[in-house]
Amino acid sequence: MFAAFLPPFKVVPGRDAPTMGGMIRLEIGGNPVEIPIDGKGIAGLVIAVVVVIGAFSSFYQVGIEEEAVVTRFGKYIKTEPRGLRFKLPFGIDKKETLAVQRQLKQEFGFGTPDASNRSQWSSASQQEEEKQMVTGDLNAALVEWVIQYRIDDPTEYLFNVRNADSTLRHASESVMREVVGDRTVDEVITIGRQEIEDECRKGLQNLVNKYGMGLSITQVQLKNVNPPRQVQASFNEVNQAQQEREKSINVANGQYNREVPKARGEADQQISEAEGYATQRINEAEGDASRFNALFTEYQKAPGVTKRRIYLETMQEVLPQLGKKVIIDESANQVLPLLQLGADGPLGSKAK
Repeated sequence: MFAAFLPPFKVVPGRDAPTMGGMIRLEIGGNPVEIPIDGKGIAGLVIAVVVVIGAFSSFYQVGIEEEAVVTRFGKYIKTEPRGLRFKLPFGIDKKETLAVQRQLKQEFGFGTPDASNRSQWSSASQQEEEKQMVTGDLNAALVEWVIQYRIDDPTEYLFNVRNADSTLRHASESVMREVVGDRTVDEVITIGRQEIEDECRKGLQNLVNKYGMGLSITQVQLKNVNPPRQVQASFNEVNQAQQEREKSINVANGQYNREVPKARGEADQQISEAEGYATQRINEAEGDASRFNALFTEYQKAPGVTKRRIYLETMQEVLPQLGKKVIIDESANQVLPLLQLGADGPLGSKAK
């Protein structure tokens, strides 16, 4: 136990011992020291060894991410931060260093080889038991998850529970089974993963605080969640069918979102055109009615003049549409032969 605190030394046979026929020759750090084998020599050797052991066991180093919990005869004394520290030697004071600034994790249902944390994963048989769970609708599921945590209070972590890491594993498994048992297998495998992770983290933190373990749960993450191997092929087929169903629904919704707005736009366009045409016809009718009323008012003031003007305006609009016409008196026997009635004649041009 104390050999680790001693400097390098070598024992060689001595000679010319005054009483016991020899001496002990030590080479400490390359410097030879001869001690006679007698009462005083042995006492001096023991004292020297004790002093060396005491000196080297009085100091210890605390790492950057660590804190050291110091106990004296098993009773808590103090917590030391990083750096070179002093304690009473010969096992009077003992120190336990903890990585308080390091993110620790535990894996359930699987294990990462060569893990630095000895409680990070369990044996292969325990892993199979950990991930076998029953959901709220009485279906079986294989659930693998990871928790990440940190040591907030080293004294609570060491003294409030016998083995904080083992207790944390049992608490995490208990909380996960409770949360999974309240949900259906579809929620556990597909849509409810985020909700399960949040609820497990909160529930586990409450349980850790209740036990006074001095831990802070930073994350709970579901890894692989699958149905039992015996029904996994059938479950995959069901998932594939559900995915195809969702795909068809999405395609139909996309077509609906394209066609319905288009039809609504065309309907709105036709309605707007109809409303515009109706407004136009109403305005025209109102204008014609106003014009007629105004004309009728003037007609009442001078009926003869107004009647003649209306007659002339009407004939002006009608006659150009009759084509080539010659109007003569009904008593005339014949048309003058010199009258130019051709298309190039003056009357013909006027007739146009």
